[in-house]
Amino acid sequence: MTQVPAHTPPVQSKFPDMGTTIFTVMSALATEKDAVNLGQGFPDFDCDPLLVNAVCDAMRKGLNQYPPMAGIAPLREAVAGKIAASHGRRYDAGSEVTITAGATQAIITAILAVVRPGDEVIVLEPCYDSYVPNIELAGGTVVRVPLVPHTFRPDFDRIAAAITGRTRAMLINSPHNPSATIWSREDMLRLQDLLAPTDVLLISDEVYEHMVYDGQEHQSAARFPGLAARAFIVSSFGKTYHVTGWKVGYVAAPAPLTAEFRKVHQFNVFTVNTPVQHGLATYMGDPQRYLTLPAFYQRKRDLFREGLKRTRFEILPSEGSFFQCVDISGVSDLAEDDFCKWLTTEIGVAAIPLSAFYGNGFDQRVVRFCFAKKEETLNTALDRLAKL
Repeated sequence: MTQVPAHTPPVQSKFPDMGTTIFTVMSALATEKDAVNLGQGFPDFDCDPLLVNAVCDAMRKGLNQYPPMAGIAPLREAVAGKIAASHGRRYDAGSEVTITAGATQAIITAILAVVRPGDEVIVLEPCYDSYVPNIELAGGTVVRVPLVPHTFRPDFDRIAAAITGRTRAMLINSPHNPSATIWSREDMLRLQDLLAPTDVLLISDEVYEHMVYDGQEHQSAARFPGLAARAFIVSSFGKTYHVTGWKVGYVAAPAPLTAEFRKVHQFNVFTVNTPVQHGLATYMGDPQRYLTLPAFYQRKRDLFREGLKRTRFEILPSEGSFFQCVDISGVSDLAEDDFCKWLTTEIGVAAIPLSAFYGNGFDQRVVRFCFAKKEETLNTALDRLAKL
């Protein structure tokens, strides 16, 4: 028999310039240097045992086969009820709520459902790192509009100038990753007025919706009829219930948009983990389990901010999410990226440079910490940071 040489055909990369994400780089460095990892955004504490028990009970009851493509009815009904109670808009659980394999899958599915080659999609920078590749995979053109530097407020004049006849969609994120700012009611009303005369769709990333502090309210796109009518609203059970590794989220959208969303959803994941869905549906029966979340995380935020006063960082506002940004200008002359590597290696605390969330690597001397950690983890990090 003739020996055929092994040959791996070359592939023309869809992302020839894409490297390893900064989150992977910094987490690997944190592990190597035995640093406290306040870089990547996930808790280091367990979820409520009652939630685990609810999932295990579902498994033991034999709820282990494929669920309906859009998600089990009890969970979709629980989501619809939560949105109605929190934001005053009632979505139809059957035709307007879809359970997804996390918020990231929800976002790419929404983009693939509505964006075609040549369409423009507005993203507000700094932004979550999946947005731009998702748009490019759909053949869309990314239109980057920066938030106001350092304050991270929407610049509506620049947003208005970016809208053209080719604009198909816009992504917004509040509470905001990475800056920890939130959009106000006035911001949302202004966006509603701006989009009213257009056919621009809205993808509203609201995964930190239950982490809003100091008595403020989360201004969901669902609260504003002119936005809700054109919006895919995305949220995450993983963020809300401290189970980021379960990768379960949801999308709420008007029935015509949901119909298009599900056409893609059924062929990129089809459906989502059955016993976890049943466990979440049971667990959501007590609304206090998400209504108490702002106070839970505000205690961590306040502890962390108080400890940061021992450093020379300028502490920026943290209105929502589980992130805290600081200006490093009073500490170092290093660029953000180099500073984060130095901080991890020499001080033993990992952070993320905000420049990683900009397409052009814009450096404004700001880095991001995650405070979704045990109190002892935060105190260890603060003791190390106090050396600065």
